[in-house]
Amino acid sequence: MIYYDLTFDTFIQNSHRIYRVMSTFTSPEGKHFNRGVSIPLGQNIRKGMAGIDKATTFYTTTIVKISPDQGRTTYRYTDDVLYTDASYFDFFSYDWMAGNPENILENPNEVVLTRSRTAKYFPGLTAGQAVGQTLVYNDSVLVKVVGVVQDLPERTDFNFNEFLSYNTSRALGRKSRVLTGSWTSTHSASQLFVLVHDRNQLPDIQQQLERLAWEHADEEMVSKGYLRQFELQPLNDLHFNRELGTFDNNQRIADKKVLLGLGCVALFLLLLGCINFINLNTAQAGKRAGEIGIRKTLGSSRKQLIGQFMVETALLTLGAALISLFLLPLLLRIFSDFIPEGIGPELLSNGVVIISILLLLVAVTFVAGFYPALVLTNFRPIKVLKNQIFQQDSKSTIRKYLTVFQFVIAQIFVIATLLVYKQVNYMLKKDMGFKTKATAFVRVWDDEDYQKRLKFVEGLKSIPQITDISLGGDPPASGNINSDIATFYRHGEEINTDLQLLFGDSHYRQLYGIDLLAGRDRLNDTIDEYVINETYSKLLGFNNPADAVGHTIRVGDADCQIVGVMADFFQRSLTSDITPMALVGDTHTEFYRQFNTVHFTLESQSPKAWPTAIESMNEIWKRLYPDSNMEVNFLDDIIAHFYDQETKTSKLLGWSMALSTLISCLGLLGLVIHTTERRILEIGIRKILGATVTQLNLLFCREFLILVGIAFAIAAPIAWLGVHNWLQDFAYKTTLSWWLFALSGVAMMLLALVIISMRTMAAANRNPIKSLRTE
Repeated sequence: MIYYDLTFDTFIQNSHRIYRVMSTFTSPEGKHFNRGVSIPLGQNIRKGMAGIDKATTFYTTTIVKISPDQGRTTYRYTDDVLYTDASYFDFFSYDWMAGNPENILENPNEVVLTRSRTAKYFPGLTAGQAVGQTLVYNDSVLVKVVGVVQDLPERTDFNFNEFLSYNTSRALGRKSRVLTGSWTSTHSASQLFVLVHDRNQLPDIQQQLERLAWEHADEEMVSKGYLRQFELQPLNDLHFNRELGTFDNNQRIADKKVLLGLGCVALFLLLLGCINFINLNTAQAGKRAGEIGIRKTLGSSRKQLIGQFMVETALLTLGAALISLFLLPLLLRIFSDFIPEGIGPELLSNGVVIISILLLLVAVTFVAGFYPALVLTNFRPIKVLKNQIFQQDSKSTIRKYLTVFQFVIAQIFVIATLLVYKQVNYMLKKDMGFKTKATAFVRVWDDEDYQKRLKFVEGLKSIPQITDISLGGDPPASGNINSDIATFYRHGEEINTDLQLLFGDSHYRQLYGIDLLAGRDRLNDTIDEYVINETYSKLLGFNNPADAVGHTIRVGDADCQIVGVMADFFQRSLTSDITPMALVGDTHTEFYRQFNTVHFTLESQSPKAWPTAIESMNEIWKRLYPDSNMEVNFLDDIIAHFYDQETKTSKLLGWSMALSTLISCLGLLGLVIHTTERRILEIGIRKILGATVTQLNLLFCREFLILVGIAFAIAAPIAWLGVHNWLQDFAYKTTLSWWLFALSGVAMMLLALVIISMRTMAAANRNPIKSLRTE
């Protein structure tokens, strides 16, 4: 998995010199980033900039409907589409299968397809035959296929399959966004990539970008404390930057911290396995002492014996590796929620992975086998043959250290698992400040006929299982952010802030159960009246929510009256603070309808009837939107999705806890076996002198439980520090309860006690006569 994520886009020629230009915005509230840039910046840089060898721009888009000309199949919501030109294919090293790459995509209504997309649209046609075919976009725009390129050969985030000419955006109604954007507008779909001549020139290039940002800055925004800069992002950072993302919010973003954590988990589990092998092997040394003594008597050198034991260890390690290869497909299915989709057994055929596995086998063989080989071959033949190898107090300090190390790792996993689970449970059960139970929504993105949305809402009112309905924008908590700059004047002071806008009709607040602290709701959905949240009210200087009612704020070119103050609620996951927000209507209907989502509440007392209600909804949907599928989203699922990464982390820690605890207990068993074998004569003498089995068990348990206690004392602060640092990513977090530490310590003590007692009681129950007869 680590190799998979670290090798994204490394096949691209000169990938180490490729950078994406992105936008950084600084406001009184702090910094935020946008992976896109203004359209004129890309046009300016492509004309030439010192230190940049070449540049390319493209604009990501989604096509609602695509169908091959005279074809029966229609493809909807295709989102791997770009507006671009010939420079894109040269920049990212595409191989051409058909078409002339020179001056391609210069004309309107032209498209280049990848080989896989060509096979999808035109099955049975070769790449050459596909050139000249026609596709129909959005029922009316005819687009000609002018070229076919090979799909990018390896792991990549550039998962695009259709490349439209820039001029095609005119016919598809996207000219204003794709071709003629202003310096002050930034859209995440507008992408700019550059190839720098030398990475040593990066500071000079950055200075040039800063000059361009200042030259084309909005003076009014600068005066209010809003600054914009353009910065360079390395290509190898795209796959890991969770704040910027790649090109689509739905694309998977890897996390270097998670990869580092996975590497550490794997390393520690391997170390625990190696330590076990050392402890168990040396604990059973007496059973091979006779063999070693005879071999040495017959002339075998210590070097030969060490070689023999290392070969035995290597064969065991190789056998374990072969078994793991057979288990791999099953394990990939078990961990399918955690592992990226592109990872499969076929990755084992990669040369780097093969070499890494071989090096790993050698390392494990050496770490696990070398010390036991030294110990086993250190016996003197005369003492072995006289059965005196355990007469002297052998040095078991190393084994104790190793056992303590094992339990330190196991205790860290146990404590971390409990605390991470506590935080995940806290987030999932935390009151979001609005109603989530039995609440859902349906998006209507492509409906240009607003009356259809109203008809859909009216149709839902006839379904008895639906109790509340509202038309609006996003739900109260979502990954989407729609904000504007709001200005408030008070006592001669100008307060500027980013204000997140939540769009909903007059029934939206009641449906979600958001409390109204002061004032009233908006009179209707088309006037500039705002219901702000308590956080924004306090930011404006009103400790009493009622004092904010009646004041006016300026948003864009409009003066908007505050008519109410609603209670705060969590707008995103608990990793984020609550930000200033206002509930507004659909006030700019001449440009764009913000009411594109139907929200509804189902009867919470009869969830078994929900499928019937959704089926009735779907029938109404099909009458209005026969060409698309209805998708119902439940609020509980949306909120749970916020914490996918944390949930997966807790599951991974659970597996690691179980494995590390099992391995540590086996290691403890090895130490107990070694100690009891060495002290078997002492046990026999104590029994003859009257010691009971219980007394002998307590004697030995005390010694081993001290080791487990030492391990807990070391592990507790380490686990606390690790989880404490992890929790800093959350604006709202649970407490690190002392009882969880105590619970993990007591549980590990009890488990260790069971393991120790099983072996010591077996040794204590042996007939002392047999133990002493060997002397």
